[in-house]
Amino acid sequence: MCSTTASSGHRPHPSPVAARRPRTLRIAPDSPSRLLRTAQPAQCPDCGNPVHWYTRTNQQPIGLHPQELDAVTVPASCRWHVHSGIAHPADDGTDWCRITHRTLCPTHKSATPLTRQLVELRRSLALRTRRLIDTGAFTPPLPGPPPAAEAPVCRPARPVVQILCNRYLATRPVDAIQCIAQTRRGHRCPHPVLAPEAPAGEWALLPPTAPAPAQRGRLALHAADMAVYDLTHLPYAEQLRWRTQHCPAHAAAPDAAHLALADWEVFNPLLHHQHIHTRLPTTVRNRSRRS
Repeated sequence: MCSTTASSGHRPHPSPVAARRPRTLRIAPDSPSRLLRTAQPAQCPDCGNPVHWYTRTNQQPIGLHPQELDAVTVPASCRWHVHSGIAHPADDGTDWCRITHRTLCPTHKSATPLTRQLVELRRSLALRTRRLIDTGAFTPPLPGPPPAAEAPVCRPARPVVQILCNRYLATRPVDAIQCIAQTRRGHRCPHPVLAPEAPAGEWALLPPTAPAPAQRGRLALHAADMAVYDLTHLPYAEQLRWRTQHCPAHAAAPDAAHLALADWEVFNPLLHHQHIHTRLPTTVRNRSRRS
């Protein structure tokens, strides 16, 4: 996919200007990421400031501050650079570098001491957050966990999905996972991955992992079975569609650009033990009886 931007050539005043060649945006066939450079902007859910998302070398997403900064003003441990759409945690030897948004986010404490220039930039982001809140353009998240829903059916907010014999932790309920492809109008596809015309997975109670003996200094795995949205009985093409997070229409167009990164996170029963549920979502909870 390529997108060309060209000016009309008309200027309001006759001042001389050098002719500019049209800029072409392309996706290299061998690129590890199918994100266009200008298709990665997002809004920080905590402060409302803009963030540019990139893919790291380990295929995990990283949010960077949109502008480049003078490398002298950024600590060496906080420097990032982008090459071929991939973010690398180091500078590339130039006078400019990138920095993660979380380091500058006014709602988070930085683990690294910041220079005077970064403190000023952090303060300006905090002022912008205040303006967005005052104008109603941004609503900060509520402090603490949200109140529990009173729905009678158990619906995991972050379900565990088994795809191609691997388990992943989703960032949202199964029916809310959205296609990441870009439409012809440049917007994100609004269709869900769980399409009504496509075969669906099945909820099942499966063991977290293969049993392993507990070692000193390590937590023992949860022994009870956990609820998993199992897709392994589907054809390989369907499981691959879920893994790439595409709706059926965009699964048939693999060359489509992406406006987001796949939300899957490799499931680890020790790190994600709070997302282990021993009840199937189809089980109705009886709230009328109380012991």
